[in-house]
Amino acid sequence: MRILLHLILCYPLLTSAQMTKDSVMIKKLSDEIMNNGKAYDLLRELTKNIGGRLAGSPEQHNAAIWGKINMEAFQPDKVFFQPCKSPNWKRGGKDYAAIVGVDGKVINKRLEVMALGNSLSSKGLLEAEVMVVADFDELEKRKNEVKGKIVYFHSILPPSMIETGKAYEDAYIYRSDGPSRAAKYGALGVMIHSLSTAPDNEPQTGVMEYNDSFPKIPAIALGPNDAKDLYAQARKSTLRAQMETFGYFLPDADENNVVAELKGTEFPNEIITIGGHLDSWDVNEGAHDDGTGVVQTMEVLRAFKSLNYHPKRTIRFVLFANEENGGKGGLKYAELARLHKEKHILALESDDGGFTPRAIGIGCSESQLKKFQTWTPLLKRYGTEVIAGGGGADIGPLGMDDKNVILSSLLVDGQRYFDLHHAKTDVFENVNKRELHLGAVNIAAFIYLVDQYGVGL
Repeated sequence: MRILLHLILCYPLLTSAQMTKDSVMIKKLSDEIMNNGKAYDLLRELTKNIGGRLAGSPEQHNAAIWGKINMEAFQPDKVFFQPCKSPNWKRGGKDYAAIVGVDGKVINKRLEVMALGNSLSSKGLLEAEVMVVADFDELEKRKNEVKGKIVYFHSILPPSMIETGKAYEDAYIYRSDGPSRAAKYGALGVMIHSLSTAPDNEPQTGVMEYNDSFPKIPAIALGPNDAKDLYAQARKSTLRAQMETFGYFLPDADENNVVAELKGTEFPNEIITIGGHLDSWDVNEGAHDDGTGVVQTMEVLRAFKSLNYHPKRTIRFVLFANEENGGKGGLKYAELARLHKEKHILALESDDGGFTPRAIGIGCSESQLKKFQTWTPLLKRYGTEVIAGGGGADIGPLGMDDKNVILSSLLVDGQRYFDLHHAKTDVFENVNKRELHLGAVNIAAFIYLVDQYGVGL
């Protein structure tokens, strides 16, 4: 009975013959991608020929057409658009900020800044005293001092926190909620420390969300060096600053998810989804965020077709629209899945950059995780293992609608990601070809195993 229970808990436990067959197939996928892979070349096309792809922009529209044409060239069973609406925010001009006074003495120190995504115009040059706070707790304690000031949040990613993704998650709320939290007490504008790990002065943009209950004040991110200097100086001196932003919204834009499909031969109603998001911010080429996830998705499709692989289950390859400032592509994909009563068993997202792959993260129960971890010996040779924790902004809505959908993600060595994330330095030249293609190998290997054995539900 104990042995039988162990076998049930460890399903899908592979026999020696299966392990050998799967090892051979995964080696073929690896050889195909590492020797003949097109992901790096496709990334060059996307970043250099199209460039930054802000939702609602002509570049994002062109990127969807580009994605459809290139996936059609790999000859899947079908390729189609999923129309959706997305926010249509425009930066509107070159954002500006400067320190113009220290303890009553007039100076003019220009700051490296970038308006946060969705931030509205300051409606002219704004000047006020700067109030610096370390966190929301300090803001609450000093709320009576806020009115009429520019509030600066010291939203630093602590260098001592080794998991950079966790550090980003902890600091994210200052970017997303900080402007409305400060506006609640009468702030005129907000500055934050860019959510960056880089020892440089490149500001990083990113989405913020207004609370309609409070005034919609302008918000900017400072370059890391300028932010640290301002914080230190304002702790001992009274600073005045100027800032100006130009952001505005146009009516929602027509966008498209791009979907390619390989139809399952045995269980066509069971759907496996993999994908990345096509859109990026306007200030860079969107190479790591998320051009790499896009071209890895396309490369897995190309490799399967090159090897004449006919999946048991239906596999979808999705280039999502509008992840950065609205998530409308992922919401539309989940909405249509629900509308058509589709049975999705697993979704995998690549949106952590094209760095060295470290693991496949799985969001599931502990017993389910043990089943997936029986595949780790097949993946170890290519640098990954199966661990707890997975998902992403684009595939998250699938899991919200159907708790049986297992969400997963390619996890990479993230130590450099937040040096580049949402900064103008996120360009093609900062992507390593071998790391990029090795990520595609691990996605392909894992998706192959899910296709062969299901998820053991």
